[in-house]
Amino acid sequence: MRALILEDDRTISAFLAKGLGEAGFVVKELADGTVGLGELLAERYDVAIVDVMLPGMDGVAVVRAARERGVATPVLMLSARTSTDDRIRGIEAGADDYVVKPFSFSEVLVRVQALLRRVQRNGGGESTVLRFADVEMDLLARTVRRDGEVLDLRPREFALLEYLLRNPGRVLSKTAILSEVYDYGFDPQTNVVDVLVHRLRQKVDRGQGQKLIHTVRGAGYVLRT
Repeated sequence: MRALILEDDRTISAFLAKGLGEAGFVVKELADGTVGLGELLAERYDVAIVDVMLPGMDGVAVVRAARERGVATPVLMLSARTSTDDRIRGIEAGADDYVVKPFSFSEVLVRVQALLRRVQRNGGGESTVLRFADVEMDLLARTVRRDGEVLDLRPREFALLEYLLRNPGRVLSKTAILSEVYDYGFDPQTNVVDVLVHRLRQKVDRGQGQKLIHTVRGAGYVLRT
């Protein structure tokens, strides 16, 4: 799952990114409201965490503009302000929930998971359970099973399998995998993707009669029966 953090305090942003990354999210951090709005309009995210006080465009304005343009991404707002009026402004602009600084990461994660469950219950967004053949991935519980057996995946392995499950039958290039799973640029010639795919195969396909993760020579990797 993908999370966008709009926060100009680098310490807080890094703290959130580390925690979300360990929880299995692919995270992008931005520190400018105007840039953040452009990102929300251009890319798909499962959740956005937006600080109220941002340079360029404040968080409330970012959320309002995104909602006016049809962006349905769940938004959790952050603020050092504690007045009821400030919270109401954020919710009226289109934010789904509000956390006041200082906060614990566990509180943020619980609220993010609650937003994702709410979206699913309301029939919006994408399913939080992905299935292909005998593989089942629960995005909220962060569990993967193949033929009923629980697979112990590291966060990057989980993110790669999620990407494959969202694109069954589609050949995914190394560059696309680097962008989606690592969310920043690498030299496409690096073998980091090969190593990651190898590790994932060892857990998903090892000992199974039917192999699911296939190499398409010169093109990339594909999930298919």
